[in-house]
Amino acid sequence: MPKISIIMGIYNCAETLPEAIDSILTQTFSDWQLILCDDGSKDNTYGIAKEYQERFPEKILLLQNEQNMGLNHTLNRCLQVASGEYVARMDGDDISLPTRLEKEAAFLDAHPEYAIVSTPMIFFDEHGDWGRSYPIEEPTKRDFIKHSPVHCHAPCMIRREAYLAVGGYTEDRRMLRFEDVNLWYKLYAKGYAGYNLDEPLYKMRDDHAAASRRSLKSRMNAAHVMRDGFSLFHFPRYLYGYIYIDLAKHFVKSIMPEKLYVLLHKRSMERKKQR
Repeated sequence: MPKISIIMGIYNCAETLPEAIDSILTQTFSDWQLILCDDGSKDNTYGIAKEYQERFPEKILLLQNEQNMGLNHTLNRCLQVASGEYVARMDGDDISLPTRLEKEAAFLDAHPEYAIVSTPMIFFDEHGDWGRSYPIEEPTKRDFIKHSPVHCHAPCMIRREAYLAVGGYTEDRRMLRFEDVNLWYKLYAKGYAGYNLDEPLYKMRDDHAAASRRSLKSRMNAAHVMRDGFSLFHFPRYLYGYIYIDLAKHFVKSIMPEKLYVLLHKRSMERKKQR
């Protein structure tokens, strides 16, 4: 049984998938299994994943959905076959830096009081690295109000028993693109705690294609997740106003020109750096 199971839902990422998988194959920590689940890709994503699985059958397990089911369902399929003590996330268009798994596993080994560990992310596009995230070191429930998500999802590592205790990812279409935020609410409501390392150990591809994921529907999903989460935390009703402030803020972002959005995004990262 491996120490770490890495779960990766993949969808239409044929161009970036080899770099993502290679970043796992070159980790300094070697006691892992990689579980890939193709979510009905229309390009050659599954074919590329199959080539890697055939080259490394002892390390890589490949699943496939008959049709596109969404990331929450896809990650749950991976969780069903995961056997590691810890479960790490990974996306098909990103890069894990070489010591990521080693340092995250070492932290969980040394700190049984935490069920979640994550790291800041370095943002990059076709021109190179351009910024990084600055998550709060040790989030509390109150931090969910203004600083959600409290952990970066893609570089996180979670104790498998904690995943199972909350039933994995909620399979609700209203959770799509925000299944990670819902997961944090469920884990913290159950009494689990998380920690964000200071060192960035993960690179997230954040380019024009990534920015195109913004939509009013996705923000409506975010509002639904926040409302459910506030209820789980038994927050007083007056705090629910933050949900609609967040919705209005992101609606404005969704209709602004792309170049202005990117500029504001970068400035937001700089303000968080100074916090």
